[in-house]
Amino acid sequence: MKRLVKRLFITGQSGFVGLAFERLRAHAVAGQGWELVVADSPYDLLEPESLQRILQQARPDAVIHLAGQTFIPEAFRDPAHTLDVNLKGTLNLLQALQHSGFNGTFLYVSSGDVYGRVSPELLPITEQQPARPQNPYAVSKAAAELLCYQWSCNVPWRILVARPFNHIGPGQREDFVISSVARQLARIKLGLQEARILVGDVDVSRDFLDVEDVISAYLALLEKGQNGEIYNVCSGKEYLIRDMIASMLYLTETDAVIAQDPARMRPSDLRRVRGSNQKIELATAWAPQIPMQQTLLNVLADWEVRVTAENAPP
Repeated sequence: MKRLVKRLFITGQSGFVGLAFERLRAHAVAGQGWELVVADSPYDLLEPESLQRILQQARPDAVIHLAGQTFIPEAFRDPAHTLDVNLKGTLNLLQALQHSGFNGTFLYVSSGDVYGRVSPELLPITEQQPARPQNPYAVSKAAAELLCYQWSCNVPWRILVARPFNHIGPGQREDFVISSVARQLARIKLGLQEARILVGDVDVSRDFLDVEDVISAYLALLEKGQNGEIYNVCSGKEYLIRDMIASMLYLTETDAVIAQDPARMRPSDLRRVRGSNQKIELATAWAPQIPMQQTLLNVLADWEVRVTAENAPP
């Protein structure tokens, strides 16, 4: 019997996770019965007509809403735009789906950042922890979560929320710490900069997860997540950034000085972060599969290719 293929539409396909979906669709997405539908023309979350046009073409069975303003320093610089894109843009998308007759599953990708500063004695962070956002980006995500919950009570289709914690992998922008260090190591290896790595605060911990594990979690939620529910997407482990950098130096056999750059320090930075993934594991049987060393090797190899291409002669 031929397996029914369902149509999956992802907003933000040109972003970090969206591009990772594109790389994986040959095996990870299609292998789970999904056909990734690509937008046939540009659209804007703040232009409802463009969303309606795209959705009429895509006719999705499920939507993963990744698009938005995701960079925290930019959110501090322009909080109004961040709220417009992340809250009003989500409302526009929900209304466009309703207008198109959508009757599938909508997964809103929020952020573990909505929890704000959590005391160490309360780690790991569960979904029962209240949202106490510390920056405009997290405020916009928490607000959109509430919007999605309200809609989940009033429409006949499933709406659920994922709260991913820090995720890393090939293709990430250099604004993020592990990606930034990998780029600098690639430049050192190619003789393009001195053996000195500029960093922000490295004596903080984060819950890092490979982007491919993040994608598999989202697909698991499409299949088994419950309407109106929120799920952490995280490793459940705590990684000190200083230790991550030391691992990257070891893997590249590089001897470099670590230097703090004041421009890379972020306001309201959290000291320790570790999430609980028990709820999603119980609901879907999902669990992280990719070892951190493999993730770091993938990031380092990706930046070596990118830096080499950036500096290739014309």
